[in-house]
Formats: sequence, structure tokens, C-alpha cells
Amino acid sequence: MLPGTKARVRERAGNACEYCHLHQDNSPLAVLHIEHIIPKIHGGDDDLDNLALACIDCNLHKGPNLTGIDPKTGDLTELFHPRHHDWEDHFAWDGIYLVSNTPIGRTTIRVLNMNSEEQLALRSS
Repeated sequence: MLPGTKARVRERAGNACEYCHLHQDNSPLAVLHIEHIIPKIHGGDDDLDNLALACIDCNLHKGPNLTGIDPKTGDLTELFHPRHHDWEDHFAWDGIYLVSNTPIGRTTIRVLNMNSEEQLALRSS
């Protein structure tokens, strides 16, 4: 990664996870990760457009996945891509729960386990 890239990713993301929007200030035990949207195993690179800021939970659950099964339709569906999709088009808040009416949002919430007990506890504090 080029010098300064990590700082640019953090600044662009407002120091918050680009998937679940957890801010670094609300993650005192773990520094948010710089993650490859398209993992290197699938040909992704260190280009700024392929990097996103992710909390440890979103990053570990996403892993090398690019797709998942939509829990409503059972269809293979792409995951949310922070550079290609608008967050507000795919996600909304219902209190501390992330919800979605789009296949991409539903699938991403499921694969990244975005409403886990740990995530909900961080959001409620």
C-alpha cells in the first residue's frame, strides 16, 4: 500500500465502517480495518478505489465474499460495494437495527452479520 493510503481511506470514510457505519470512537477495543472490497484472491488490488474502512466484525464476516444468498428470494446476490452503491439506497435504520428492502442490502446484512448481538450492543451504548 502506498504511503498515506490508509489515512486517505480513513478520512474518506469519516473514520466509520463503510458497511455498518460504526464509528471508530464506538469501537474502543479494535481499530477499524482497511479492507479490500474485491479481495486480492479475486484479483483486487491496493488501489484507493478498492479499499474501504471496515469494523472488525464486518471485515471478518465479509472475508473474501463478493456475493451471498438473499434471505428473502434465495437468489445469489452481490454484496454492497462502497464505491459503486449508495449506502442510503440499500440500508436504513430501525432503531439500532440495520434493515433493507433491496437484495443487496438484505444479503449484505446477512453475510456480514450486521445485526449481531455484539453489533447491537455497540450501537446501543
